[in-house]
Amino acid sequence: MILSSTLKAKTVIPIEFCLEFGNENKQMEKFTHIISTAVPLPMEDVDTDQIIPARFLKATTREGFGKNLFCDWRYNADGSPKADFVLNNPTYSGKILVAGKNFGCGSSREHAAWSLTDYGFKVVVSSFFADIFRGNALNNGLLPVQVSPAFLHEMFTAIEADPQTKFIVSLEHQTIAIAGTEREEQFDIDPFRKVCMINGYDDIDFLLSLKDEIEEFERVREGEKKEVLI
Repeated sequence: MILSSTLKAKTVIPIEFCLEFGNENKQMEKFTHIISTAVPLPMEDVDTDQIIPARFLKATTREGFGKNLFCDWRYNADGSPKADFVLNNPTYSGKILVAGKNFGCGSSREHAAWSLTDYGFKVVVSSFFADIFRGNALNNGLLPVQVSPAFLHEMFTAIEADPQTKFIVSLEHQTIAIAGTEREEQFDIDPFRKVCMINGYDDIDFLLSLKDEIEEFERVREGEKKEVLI
């Protein structure tokens, strides 16, 4: 369906209109909190081309990107895994990636967030995120937790001392803690994105959640317009 630019102002487009285009993205999972071990990547300035190389960007769906996450660091030219890369080390596992400063810099490719979530990560921790990557992550159900450099150092130290160390991330309280210790830190998140992640909403889902309020607003507005005409 193509909307004419000459639609009269009084025309009301039903909120269900957006569903005609279909929401082809798979449903985002609700996120409230997570307790998990973590995978350490103590490298700064990890850009999106390192997260997912450009040659893999032809795909148009989100599935399958996880196998190529950090591909050039993860595999040799013959496709065999590099034993010294952290994702190939069975010592480390978990749904949390702990990375160095300025994670996700470089190009704006959303595929970087796709590859991280498809691999199985739910949270990425760093002392700084590129703004576009942060937005892409939140749009795709991946929580970017920005902590102080000192707390990030504590996390790396804890993982090095014991790879089975668990971390507790609470989106509701906006906290991240090192399990078994008193170490905890607050993190910031846009209130709108927080609501979306807790409820498993993408932008369209959020709009549809306000359907009753929107329709009530339209009813009230139409009533006021009729009173003015009278």
